[in-house]
Amino acid sequence: MLLPIVLPLLLPATALSSSTPPPQPYSTWLATSFLSKSPPIDRYYVSAVLHQGLHAAGTQHNNTALLTHVSTALSSLVSTNGIVIGWKPTYYSLDDLRIGNNLLTAYQETPTKTPDANQKYKTAADNLRRQLDSYPRTPLGGFWHRDPQYKNQMWLDGIYMASVFYARWTALFDAANGTAWGDVALQFDLVEAHCRNGTTGLLVHGYDESKKAVWADRRTGAAPNVWIRAVGWYAMALVDVLEVFPRELPAYAKLVSYFKELAEALVRAQDGESGGWWLVMNEPYPGKKGNYIESSGTAMFAYAMLKGVRRGLLEDGERYRAVAERAYGLLVDRFLKREANGTVSWEGTVRVGSLDGDGSFEYYTSVPLSENDGKGAGPFMFASVEMEMWKGSKR
Repeated sequence: MLLPIVLPLLLPATALSSSTPPPQPYSTWLATSFLSKSPPIDRYYVSAVLHQGLHAAGTQHNNTALLTHVSTALSSLVSTNGIVIGWKPTYYSLDDLRIGNNLLTAYQETPTKTPDANQKYKTAADNLRRQLDSYPRTPLGGFWHRDPQYKNQMWLDGIYMASVFYARWTALFDAANGTAWGDVALQFDLVEAHCRNGTTGLLVHGYDESKKAVWADRRTGAAPNVWIRAVGWYAMALVDVLEVFPRELPAYAKLVSYFKELAEALVRAQDGESGGWWLVMNEPYPGKKGNYIESSGTAMFAYAMLKGVRRGLLEDGERYRAVAERAYGLLVDRFLKREANGTVSWEGTVRVGSLDGDGSFEYYTSVPLSENDGKGAGPFMFASVEMEMWKGSKR
């Protein structure tokens, strides 16, 4: 059962302003607001990302209600013998591995005096990790995004869903395995080689190694467009993997260079008027009718830059923080909506983006927006915690 949630004083629905102090930190305000809306609890990636955001906010501010909810929710999804309920080891989808990060966090935080609970999370994480040993791969060694629907395709989304878990599991349980670390790095190498635009520094949504998809470039296999949330997943994947990747391995410096190049590309691509980033980021689409500043990707970029600066990955810290802070101010001003009951809602997140169709500008801009979408709210909580850590350190 959830603990009682104390909400701010009732006020009429209104937009927020980053210049007005909130009644509580933005991370916990949105997190506790989500609890009051009874968010779905399931094993899929949207819920996993949202609950990681709730956990980050609860940890940063020692919010027992949030931490209790996250713990209870995850426990309900894992059987006593360590099986994620509903997960199938023979169904290969990188999205289904995202919950592995939540399992590893729970394992690390579960007291050893309750060994049964501690072990069930490790067993569940081990099962997910074991699936990667038989997971279908492209001829060059990249994990398919999903089998058989996206055969020989790698999407930036999938790097975040699987590679962060792969790296964290290896760091915890198999840290001396150089082959595993090389495999983690290989997933980044492949999308870099096929998806990075050498002029802009941005990456298209994915590539098809067989070059058979309707959207695939017949020479490179690359998708035609840069979709904001795909790049956002990838930026978060880089900064999160670098947190655990062994610095002494040569691939570490290479991954850092990927992150630096992307961060610089994001600075160049930031919209000069709003401080956010466009749904479809590549020319000639920024500013084009139908395109818009999208909230989930903007939150992801702000988080990645702030964390990258905090961890020393970006040398010109003040410059990147200024970019991220401007984007964060936009998120607060435009995409947090204050409700009449004192909670806040999250807006401006595109519901989905896929390479199931033609990957065209018209496709991406035809997808509707979704209110209170965990794909945007979770990363906003990540970015908020980074902002709150930074601002706290300045006092």
